[in-house]
Amino acid sequence: MAEVKSGDKVAIHYTGTLLDGTTFDSSEGREPLEFDVGSGQIIPGLDVAIPGMAVGDKKVVKIACADAYGPLNPEMRQAVPREGIPADIPLEVGTQLQMQTPDGQALPVMVVEVDEATVTLDANHPLAGKDLQFDIELVSIG
Repeated sequence: MAEVKSGDKVAIHYTGTLLDGTTFDSSEGREPLEFDVGSGQIIPGLDVAIPGMAVGDKKVVKIACADAYGPLNPEMRQAVPREGIPADIPLEVGTQLQMQTPDGQALPVMVVEVDEATVTLDANHPLAGKDLQFDIELVSIG
């Protein structure tokens, strides 16, 4: 039976959970996730777990934050003056907004703190700083 090697195109079904069991993403009810192994299209800790698997194999992979979305970067949190944000923008904690970087790139941010004078925005990936677990099943190779 063929085993996955770096460079193969594969499809997997997966369920991603935090270590407390909270599901953050799953392919259940959707098409499997397709990607080229070793190409950097998925997080590193998951990418290195796929080689050696055969179609139908299942495994549970625990991934440290450093091999997932990285550690929380305090420099990605910024307090901005409240008056600098248009009045029609909702500012409740947990609201996701999109800002533009100086070079015009879209940057998703989350409102993490609001007071009378400032709004604190966090541009870290929502899963940054978290260790993850994936239940995966290899659906196809090639």
